[in-house]
Amino acid sequence: MMDWLHGFLPAPIAASRIERLRGCLGALVGLLLTGVVCRYTVGSGMALPMLIAPMGASAVLLFAVPASPLAQPWSIMGGNIVAAVIGVTCARYVGDPLLAAPLAGALAIGAMFVLRCLHPPSGAIALTAVLGGPAITSAGYEFVLSPVALNSMILMLCAIVFNNVTRRAYPHPQRARANVHHTHDKTPLERLGVNLDDLDAVVRQYGQVLDVSRDELEGLFQRAEMHAYHRRFGEITCADIMSRDVVAMQFGSPLQEAWSLLRRHKIRALPVIDPARRVIGMVSDLDFMLSADLDLYDGLAGRFSRIVRRPSGMYADRPEVVGQIMQRGVRTVIETTHIVELVPLMADAGLRHVAVVDGERRLSGIIAQSDLVAALYRGGLAAA
Repeated sequence: MMDWLHGFLPAPIAASRIERLRGCLGALVGLLLTGVVCRYTVGSGMALPMLIAPMGASAVLLFAVPASPLAQPWSIMGGNIVAAVIGVTCARYVGDPLLAAPLAGALAIGAMFVLRCLHPPSGAIALTAVLGGPAITSAGYEFVLSPVALNSMILMLCAIVFNNVTRRAYPHPQRARANVHHTHDKTPLERLGVNLDDLDAVVRQYGQVLDVSRDELEGLFQRAEMHAYHRRFGEITCADIMSRDVVAMQFGSPLQEAWSLLRRHKIRALPVIDPARRVIGMVSDLDFMLSADLDLYDGLAGRFSRIVRRPSGMYADRPEVVGQIMQRGVRTVIETTHIVELVPLMADAGLRHVAVVDGERRLSGIIAQSDLVAALYRGGLAAA
């Protein structure tokens, strides 16, 4: 009995104060602009309301939980318009409002399921079309266009602008993780852990509507796995496993010098730094093979590069310094980053080397895939 009664207690809300403030401010801005635009578009002398009450419920979804599948643009536009059409139809052809109202709500839910535009406030719109009073009933299908469609469109546009300005992706992307090798294989992390096929199978077995998107659910599982890895391996950071005696180049370093260093130290990549030792790029043996003219270098590298490199045009246009062929915008990690956070970068994103920086963003080390493998192996043995 006590367990049943505990079910009535509200679950704690994990949203931060910033998220809560953002949701409140977004609803204020969205509803205010929707009302103002409708007033100046339609006029204030109309019998129909400029802003209908279900828009308040839509604002909760669009600004407080914009990642929800129930809050996406097609959900609000399709759900509200379909519900309004069904509500007006039931009000017109079913004489008793006591029957017309629940019938409109039920048919609206069924239609939203079929059209994949489930939006909870749309149920209120279906009832409003039946029970909203003489002005709404006499308006008939005009109620669908204004205020329903007009309110929905303006509120949706406000949500798109507000959420993206405040750095929340909206519409929320529905995408699977890309395979960097462009093959049909699952990514390395998915081959042993929870993958999208597993999630889809469990959701189908669950058989109920989940108010969380597919990629958000996958992200939660990944973060839970990372949290478990932290607990298993202890506090092993990048500073513990990185190579500290780093061979680095500057933007204007000659290509011949960089190539010689790669061969002499038997390494695959060199960080490129500015005079303050901040990482501005990375140059690897692959960059040489694809971009540089290695005719001046002897051995297999020279012969191989002539086969695979891109045409470089005139001899005078040939790259001469490291900055011309380096990879820009490379990922870096700070020294205190836990090593398990390197796994997605090197396993799924395909990075072979990651530069490590200190608190002032200056180069302090580099981690290769072999360093990470060795650390995970040692950590696994210690945990066992």
